[in-house]
Amino acid sequence: MAFVGRAVQRVALAAWPSLSPLCRTSSRSYSSEPTNEKNVPYEMTLKQESGAASGPTKPLPRSADVVVIGGGSLGCQTIYHLAKMGMTNVVLLERDRLTAGTTWHTAGLLWQLRPSDVEVELLAHTRNVISKDLEEETGLHTGWIQNGGLFIASNKQRLDEYKRLMSLGKVYGIESYVLSPAETKDLYPLMNVDDLYGTLYVPKDGTMDPAGTCTTLTRAASAKGATVIENCPVTGIQVRTDDLGVRKVKAVETAHGTIETQCVVNCAGVWATKLGDMAGVKVPLIAMHHAYVVTERIEGIQVNDKFAFSLFDLDWDVFMQHIEGAINRVPVLEQTGIKSTVCGPESFTADHKPLMGEAPEVRGFFLGCGFNSAGMMLGGGCGRELAHWIIYGRPERDMYGYDIRRFHHSLTDNNRWIRERSHESYAKNYSVVFPFDEPLASRNMRKDPFHQILTEQGCVFQERHGWERPGWFNKDGAAPVKEYDFYGAYGKRKNTSYKYSELLAKEYTFDFPPHHNVIKSECLSCRHGVAVFDMSYFGKFYLTGPDAKKAADWLFTADVNKKPGSTVYTCMLNKRGGAEADLTVSRLEPGAANLPLAPESNGDAYYLAIGGGVAEHNWNHIQTVLQDQGFRCQLTDLSEDMGMISVQGPKSRDVLQEVLDTDLSNEAFPFSTHKVVTAAGHQVRAMRLSFVGELGWELHIPKNSCIPVYQAVMAAGAKHDIINSGYRAIDSLSIEKGYRHWHADLRPDDTPLEAGLAFTCKLKSSIPFQGRDRLEKQKEEGLRRRIVCFTVNETVPMFGLEAIFRNGVPVGHLRRSDFGFYINKTLGYGYIRNPDGGVVSAEFIKSGEFTLERMGVTYKAEAHLKSPFDPENKRVRGIYD
Repeated sequence: MAFVGRAVQRVALAAWPSLSPLCRTSSRSYSSEPTNEKNVPYEMTLKQESGAASGPTKPLPRSADVVVIGGGSLGCQTIYHLAKMGMTNVVLLERDRLTAGTTWHTAGLLWQLRPSDVEVELLAHTRNVISKDLEEETGLHTGWIQNGGLFIASNKQRLDEYKRLMSLGKVYGIESYVLSPAETKDLYPLMNVDDLYGTLYVPKDGTMDPAGTCTTLTRAASAKGATVIENCPVTGIQVRTDDLGVRKVKAVETAHGTIETQCVVNCAGVWATKLGDMAGVKVPLIAMHHAYVVTERIEGIQVNDKFAFSLFDLDWDVFMQHIEGAINRVPVLEQTGIKSTVCGPESFTADHKPLMGEAPEVRGFFLGCGFNSAGMMLGGGCGRELAHWIIYGRPERDMYGYDIRRFHHSLTDNNRWIRERSHESYAKNYSVVFPFDEPLASRNMRKDPFHQILTEQGCVFQERHGWERPGWFNKDGAAPVKEYDFYGAYGKRKNTSYKYSELLAKEYTFDFPPHHNVIKSECLSCRHGVAVFDMSYFGKFYLTGPDAKKAADWLFTADVNKKPGSTVYTCMLNKRGGAEADLTVSRLEPGAANLPLAPESNGDAYYLAIGGGVAEHNWNHIQTVLQDQGFRCQLTDLSEDMGMISVQGPKSRDVLQEVLDTDLSNEAFPFSTHKVVTAAGHQVRAMRLSFVGELGWELHIPKNSCIPVYQAVMAAGAKHDIINSGYRAIDSLSIEKGYRHWHADLRPDDTPLEAGLAFTCKLKSSIPFQGRDRLEKQKEEGLRRRIVCFTVNETVPMFGLEAIFRNGVPVGHLRRSDFGFYINKTLGYGYIRNPDGGVVSAEFIKSGEFTLERMGVTYKAEAHLKSPFDPENKRVRGIYD
């Protein structure tokens, strides 16, 4: 990355040999002894050289609605947005001076394009705050410089990624250009372009001054009534337990007094883990050295508690490889001196995403930390979402990718998982984001009973929520996941002859992967014959207790209170009507416990089956609603106690009729029903459901019975050519059928009406449920956005984020896309808007001419109001013409 355009430029040479921005003057060349001077490239920091205050800069209030802890980018942005939203009885506590931890030495970069629609929106808000809002509100300049961004592609895959970003940018009105090497040379004459494939030029990217930004934010917040107190370290967090056993924030302790509050926001950066410990909250991040150097002017270019405004010594042995890469890219650097080095602590997380939201362990304890060196650029957007989260209970945007609840509770205090995954996320900081990449670190943390037998059959696993789940099946033998080798660093021996890693490397493309036909075979075997899917990673919860029916009515959009033996597909909503989850809910017969297949219940009881990658999120959403509503219920997690296989396809009934001791006819076992049956001598819960649009059943099996039941199914299916299939096939089959995937084409910022799931909502009944009022209002006013299915006739891969145009005007982007092997077309789903702000009606869709833009190339697309595959739902009912 590089920013060009002003007389003074900043260069950050960080963890990878990518180019990124320069500064100022001195006289030490690369060929001489490395400099020992440590300094940041800004005119101002908030550091006090001497005579620092020995106590708080302001008196502590006795109480506050919110206490934000940490005066870096996130803390300052959060208190600013809280005050701007009208919450003025708020306090920010900083242990030293504002920005003293990590913010003061950040490079201050702010770009606009990322391979995520949510992040593009977050960055846009930061830019608005820094470049416009703050100066208008305060009259102060934040240090914003719009010098443009130039992103370097030294291979085809990187250039393809930039083309994807350019197409996405058109949806958001972001000016960007993919340049040839020659065009790049014209723009930036000092650059060596001989080995380049091209660049992405974003003219309105820029840089900001951390100290100027944070000073202006706190002044604006103070003007609205907020209180900012420096030199006031926090020494403890008081937590109380209410009558229902729920732990809640009570107060913040300092050496200078205690502030009573029901809400704490942990914006303590690399010190966030210690602050979490004070309240019994797990904060899974790790501090690492993060570095760049400051050069002299180039002609032609326009964790220690006492660690404050301090820097580490730069490890030149490590850093020289990055300098060599920079010299190759900009040869003049070889004759340019280094003025100073910047090597400071920065917090990194297991998936290179921040930690935000309310902690599962303590109500009222919010996280705003772990920003992986992107706290300045994401600060504005995340500060606003965090403020909205605190005030209204949920953020406005889909922040699941940042929500602490995306991690399973068994992982967040697992030191191996935190260290390995955080290391890998740091090592891949600037890597191309490919659609099907998988981590190599901290694998095999959670394995289901089928893991070994599927590994032996060539299963190539994916990692979700700590679970190993089947991705696809390699026909060339086993490809087990090995222990993490830290890429050969720290004296670790690098893995050799690593088939899994080799197969994964073949996925590093924006074309169809080499095993495209393997996934095709798995899909078509399901469509024409029968396939088995291991879905054991699913969350499996029981909802019981005196108020279970009241809770089910309020939690679930669909009417799940049908007769026992019924299974219902439903959503759960937030208060704004956004979809927090989709799941199946099965009503159970009351009776004695038969765990893990049935809980003890004298009344209403429900079995919830939830996608395993979001199980922790679902668990916490349900618990929060139960607590807020005061329902007397028990939620029990038996996810680890049962496996689950799904047998799907036209021949699934023929196979399972030999295995199960029950009549599987349509009359005896209709769709959306379940019962406990015997399979190969073992009790299982059979459910007639499908996630792929075929006749089929799920078998929920006690873990000790999993292997014999699986072996019986495979034996009975041998004459029908039964095969194992993985989630790559499920992804293709489900999108072909038009089934939603939560956090892809169904998110917390989508309502069921917008997502085409009105059938899951009991709006025709009088039963209240959370979010109902918002849906009723939306139904009355009409939909301003809605999901649409698109197909293209060209055989071209799409993965989501492709721009959608109606009559040549951008109206949205694909959320999810894949190849449908049965219809033999690429298809995708995306939400579209009316450019005039009006209702998106069926006629609006039918009357438009649509195109999709992929990597700068447009393709004519056909819009569908129903799934192009089996729109009458015959196949799930066992009707095959």
